Amino acid sequence: MGKYNIAVIGTGNVAWHLAPALENAGHTITEIYSRDTHRAEKIVNQLYTAEVKTDLDFSESKAQVYIIAVSDTAIGQIADGIILPEDSILVHTSGSMPLDTLNYSSASYTGIFYPLQSFSKSRPIDIDEVPFLLESDDQETLQCLKKLAKSLSPNCYVVKSKDRKALHIAAVFASNFTNHMIRIAEEVMRRQGLDFGMLQPLIIEQISKTLEMGAKAAQTGPAVRGDLNVLDLHYQFLNYNDQVAEIYKIVSQDIIDAN
Repeated sequence: MGKYNIAVIGTGNVAWHLAPALENAGHTITEIYSRDTHRAEKIVNQLYTAEVKTDLDFSESKAQVYIIAVSDTAIGQIADGIILPEDSILVHTSGSMPLDTLNYSSASYTGIFYPLQSFSKSRPIDIDEVPFLLESDDQETLQCLKKLAKSLSPNCYVVKSKDRKALHIAAVFASNFTNHMIRIAEEVMRRQGLDFGMLQPLIIEQISKTLEMGAKAAQTGPAVRGDLNVLDLHYQFLNYNDQVAEIYKIVSQDIIDAN
């Protein structure tokens, strides 16, 4: 399996995990780009040969693959401003931005290299369990991205931009919204002076049961039972925060409608 020279553009959560993982898989990280030298140095210090780069002129770089791992709003600006060597491959790691975001770059070839996982700098990730979603209009580039992804994880999928958008939306519901619901639960417990730890076994069991049985079969609670008296009592309790009360009402009604 081929090994590549790779430059990483960005120093956020994805770059923090992806750069060392690529190096551990045998690839060479040539540069870490950031306008903030200190942030780039933090990643470079984890690597063997990478250098800090603070401008987007990569014309003399030895990298073959350039990975844009920045916020969605910054991808187009980076792609428009980057200067790349001939025959270079430019990819981004976004779940929601389409392939054509890279259309106006100087890259010979473009693609998507999206790791479907929630990344935080403070928490290790088992990269070999992360699904990688790939896309390119060029078949040779796609084969290159497959080799690159499979050097990290066996879970690689070719997914077009329109389908990746749907998948990203589903991921927001499954991950981001679930996390926010737990955050609301923490606030309810804290407001009453209760220990959030009491809920942890319930949360773990619910997630395990949902993955085993499927979400519809695993649904419990007053909404699925149609217990309107309990729902009303809960809604009244939450009136100290109109927004949270409205979330409770809308989600409960959606559970009722879905069953």
